[in-house]
Amino acid sequence: MTETATALRVGVLGAGGRMGREVCRAVTEDPELELVSAVDPALTGIDLRQVTGSDVAGVQVAGDVDDLGRAGAEVAVDFTVATVARDTMRWCAAHGVHCVVGTTGISEAEVGEIEALFAASTANCVLAANFALSAVLMMRFAELAAPFMDGVEIVELHHDDKLDAPSGTALRTAERVDAARRAAGRPSWPADRTASAVVAGARGGEGPGGVRVHSVRLPGLVAHQEVIFGAPGQSLTLRQDSYDRSSFMPGVLLAVKSVADRPGLTIGLDALLEF
Repeated sequence: MTETATALRVGVLGAGGRMGREVCRAVTEDPELELVSAVDPALTGIDLRQVTGSDVAGVQVAGDVDDLGRAGAEVAVDFTVATVARDTMRWCAAHGVHCVVGTTGISEAEVGEIEALFAASTANCVLAANFALSAVLMMRFAELAAPFMDGVEIVELHHDDKLDAPSGTALRTAERVDAARRAAGRPSWPADRTASAVVAGARGGEGPGGVRVHSVRLPGLVAHQEVIFGAPGQSLTLRQDSYDRSSFMPGVLLAVKSVADRPGLTIGLDALLEF
């Protein structure tokens, strides 16, 4: 990487994870960015090149978030787990470091807390359930369809190492299609009429607005989702597929470069794409 005086200094938390490694590589390859910190307690002290293959000399994996401060990071990117991401956002708000978070499992109450922290901070935060631009478009198309159809269910499919179910993208999609339907003055989605479930959970879980959400976990998958609408005599299926984690990188880099200009807490990539 050719560094310049104006390169944005970036730190990555969860650097040894699948997404973390991909983010490290993407940051390293972008001439507008400089990777200055990599945090992963399980890999403390290891040269980052051994972890990611990234050609960045002089960066050793650190074991704590304070390394962001020691390295002078301007933006932190967090792809860890919810318990860690919550602490990362609190630290960033307290220390004036912008934050981009793709970790899911953050509750509504916690989002409210984080929003208040960044409202009082010199730093900003972008929190998104999915950084694939195709996934963002899928959710927008689902919003457009919601007022015109009579029922909807969501099927999300992920790799078998994903720890939470349903996915944050599925929950956010359910929230958005329900909100779009209510904004259009349409009646609520019909209640599930299943009278007997031979296998418990066969009808999935009831998500926001009563939208049924089904989770699939299988080896070989990465991240996929279908939003299936139904109406008399017709159906509409919207499907988004991420076949490789590189699909998330354009959205991550967009957020990293935009977060300083987005005051407070921004939820999702929609505002950055300016739909």
